[in-house]
Amino acid sequence: MKKNSSFLLAALMLAIGSTTLPLTISSAQAQTAAAEPAKAETVRAEMGKPLTEIQDLLNKKQYAEAMQKISVLDAIENKTPYEQFAMHRLRAVVASGTNDTPLLAASFEGMLSSPFLKLPEQLRLMEAMAGTYFNEKKYPEAMQWARRYLEKDNASESVHNLVIRAMYLQNDFTGAVKELNLVLKADDEAKRVPSNDNLRLLGSCYQQLKDTAGYTAVLERLVTHYPKKEYWGDLIYRIEHKPGFSERLRLDLYRLLLATDNLEEGAQYYEMAQLAQLAGLPAEAKKVVDLGFANNMLGTGKEAAKHKQLRDQVNKQAADDAKSLDAGEAAAKASKNGTGMVNMGYNYVIQGQADKGIALIEQGIAKGGLKAPEEAKLHLGMAYLQAGNKAKAAETFKTIQGNDGTGDLGRLWLLVR
Repeated sequence: MKKNSSFLLAALMLAIGSTTLPLTISSAQAQTAAAEPAKAETVRAEMGKPLTEIQDLLNKKQYAEAMQKISVLDAIENKTPYEQFAMHRLRAVVASGTNDTPLLAASFEGMLSSPFLKLPEQLRLMEAMAGTYFNEKKYPEAMQWARRYLEKDNASESVHNLVIRAMYLQNDFTGAVKELNLVLKADDEAKRVPSNDNLRLLGSCYQQLKDTAGYTAVLERLVTHYPKKEYWGDLIYRIEHKPGFSERLRLDLYRLLLATDNLEEGAQYYEMAQLAQLAGLPAEAKKVVDLGFANNMLGTGKEAAKHKQLRDQVNKQAADDAKSLDAGEAAAKASKNGTGMVNMGYNYVIQGQADKGIALIEQGIAKGGLKAPEEAKLHLGMAYLQAGNKAKAAETFKTIQGNDGTGDLGRLWLLVR
């Protein structure tokens, strides 16, 4: 939150209203006003002319001359409350024009202690002062003024942001996390999309605190609302390197990388295709290889020949597999456990027969005897997603137990757009 001198002057003039001086009063009236703290916006006759002259000097930006005249008026005794307010106001204009922050703060203090500013005007002065100190990197002072503002109006997003950023810049990452989470909670309750800046700042705080779980949670919120490729890449990397992640799920990891446009090297396309082959899914291997060639990730460079050999291989395997789907399904159903049915079911999904594949996976899970039952649930959820049934996918993913990465991958699939 930045405030420059021009903004401060504008805010000041908005807060104090017109520069036209009020009606003057007699000395006798002034004595009465001094004795009885009145709220009348009036000045004495002997103060009126000098104040007008000072205002003329300020309009011409002749700040030194204006300050000299202000000093002369300071010597006058028994000023009315409004005369005192007017003096603070004039000094504030000088301070704003000369970038004299201490004088500006003192002048604002005087104005705020008077009865002549309404709450909106008070708030503008407090925000302007907080912004001035923030610009000058005097963060404790900025926070002090911002806190004063929030005591009177806790709803200002910009002032909350100033406090949070002042905390961050003072390395109070724990405090910034607490404040940011309050802001995000309010966003959630209002069904409001959190700002990208706040999420990024919260993520940075968690990184500074070496809180991997907190940072990963922020990444999940970022890909939900701002699904940039870079956020997805960072998030998937975190899941892959989470303690306990099973290498058995590497093909599933590649599937997520591909869906979020994070396959960026020919070696990744090549390895994903090989993993699909090993999983008995030549149709998927063919799709990956074809995409790699279309993106010029495969078929170029020193390993172009190897890539072409892989393409010939997966093309033949995919063609043969398509001819033997029925036989494969029969063999899977005849097996003592449901592993073959789950694998065959997912093969049908890849081949574009999602409904048939989902039914077969469900039958395989029900049959039991699976070596990796959580992985089977993951693939069932992914199958539901490919069939366009996100509700059933979410229901399935929520049943996944364990910390081998299956639950994390399932949750992330629901965030992919």
